[in-house]
Amino acid sequence: METTVTVSAVEEVGRNTYALTFRAPDEFAAEPGQFVKLGTEIDGESVARFYTLSSPTVGETFEVTVGIDPEEGGEFSAFLADVSTGTEMTLSGPFGDQHYDGEPRAVVVAGGPGVGPAVAIAERALDDGAEAAIVYRDDDVSHAERLDALEARGAAVRLLDEAEALDGAVAEALTGVEGETVFVYGFADLVADAEAAVEAAGGDADAAKVENFG
Repeated sequence: METTVTVSAVEEVGRNTYALTFRAPDEFAAEPGQFVKLGTEIDGESVARFYTLSSPTVGETFEVTVGIDPEEGGEFSAFLADVSTGTEMTLSGPFGDQHYDGEPRAVVVAGGPGVGPAVAIAERALDDGAEAAIVYRDDDVSHAERLDALEARGAAVRLLDEAEALDGAVAEALTGVEGETVFVYGFADLVADAEAAVEAAGGDADAAKVENFG
């Protein structure tokens, strides 16, 4: 699908991190963990980037979580830093098959803006009567309220500093129950550490659903 969407809400959910809610186009459907391409025109040039959904379902609206680096971000990041309700963007997607698909237990390892799909998948799993665990590594916690709410609902949530190893937390999160699936969302260093931690815990990193942000 290629269309235009309008921002209906902007919420700061962490340091330089924002949740953008859009009015969903007709017939737009996506699962938590899938991603979309958002774009605009700046100085006559089309610019666009990919963002993973952070809403557990798509109804009248859908949400993405955007991390903005004020020093190293590009033109589109600068555009998003000043975005407000009513702003229009182009939308393509959804893309990706590394998403929640009704697994009985979802273990999500995330870093940085990967917390968006992490909370979305965990919320969807609990809503579906499944189990969820999150291992989130970042010095600045985003979506803290949603993480607290998930823990209150019974999800296992571990928060780690960026310097901490993942091995212990991942080993605790993995139960080996039939149908348990590992999801990984983050930049390359987080992905590599997560896959190594899964293997160290006796799991199968090749079976994990992984989205590497580069």
